[in-house]
Amino acid sequence: MKIINGGVCAASGFLANGIHSGIRKNKSKKDLALIYSEKKATCAAVYTTNKVKGAPLTVTKNNISDGYAQAVICNSGNANTCNANGIEIATEMCNLLASELKIGASDVVVASTGVIGQPLDIEPIKNGIPALVKGLSENGSADAAEGIMTTDTRMKEIAVSFEIGGKECKIGGIAKGSGMIHPNMATMLVFITTDCNISAKMLNKALSTDIQSTFNMVSVDGDTSTNDMVTVLANGMAGNKEITEDGADFEIFMKALNTVTMNLCRKIAGDGEGATKLLECTVDGAVDEQNARIIAKSVICSSLVKSAMFGSDANWGRVLCAIGYSGAEVDVNRVFVSFVSKKGEISVCENGAGVDFSEEKAKEILLEDEITIKITLGDGEGKSTAWGCDLTYDYVKINGDYRT
Repeated sequence: MKIINGGVCAASGFLANGIHSGIRKNKSKKDLALIYSEKKATCAAVYTTNKVKGAPLTVTKNNISDGYAQAVICNSGNANTCNANGIEIATEMCNLLASELKIGASDVVVASTGVIGQPLDIEPIKNGIPALVKGLSENGSADAAEGIMTTDTRMKEIAVSFEIGGKECKIGGIAKGSGMIHPNMATMLVFITTDCNISAKMLNKALSTDIQSTFNMVSVDGDTSTNDMVTVLANGMAGNKEITEDGADFEIFMKALNTVTMNLCRKIAGDGEGATKLLECTVDGAVDEQNARIIAKSVICSSLVKSAMFGSDANWGRVLCAIGYSGAEVDVNRVFVSFVSKKGEISVCENGAGVDFSEEKAKEILLEDEITIKITLGDGEGKSTAWGCDLTYDYVKINGDYRT
């Protein structure tokens, strides 16, 4: 398995594009993206757990209820959420695209991201779709990735190649996500494509299993978005024997999928609104995996921990505090904590108590832009990892006037 170029266009038979259609006032920013498979693909998706859901999620869930899709259209700049005509607009987006591509409207995944509660005008989308389709390209992943960005500061894409049954398969993805990220399912919008031949049932199993240790373990600010969605399209054009059950081939596919999703998780967390640092919390020695997840997520979500990391302050007591209120089963007298970066590692807590350490060395370690909070317990074999970012002044600035 190796990292390759191409993003969502790395897999055979996938094309993509992104344009500025006029949804966003800033003409320098793309606001409409398209991913297209030359062959109808099996499709799996997971959605936000927020009871307030964007209209596109409802339409998409209905469209792919048969387990198939052929195209993804996504606009940025407007979430199409809490709009009286939201379902109609999302449905019309599918109809317009289907007509241009000459595919079934029910084979379209539709997504939107941006401001909540603002009417979405269909005209820019209607006028932009012909150019969007005409510009489809094997090199269009970056354009699509740009088209789904809102407050993101950088594009997020990744692809890998792997082998199943002697056939080379590829899987790639793009994502957007910077704020309003605290999912119990997914993280903002993620679109993944693969040419691996896998049934809809097994694709759904792969995705629903993978997100438990990837997208469910990311938090930027504690807010669960209304529009979170992760989709995977698999068109089978790699030519491998169809994966229809558990086994060695399915495990290989799971590893490839996890490589892509893990990479996107780190990119999303590191690009949190106003963030200067990617935070990773690793937990080993928990009673079981579930308790490890609870602890890792509690630490990564702590505003006090996030603020300390922004200030490069080795305030390990905040880590212990987050462990203590997490609700996890844990013996606090057997907790070890250290901070790690490319500048080294420093132990700050052993057996639930502080130890002498160099504040200067700790500061040097915490000044880096990628920090690992390493927690070791003595309760069992459970382990987990969560990702987040520091909490900065700029987060408030960005969200103070996001709508206006």
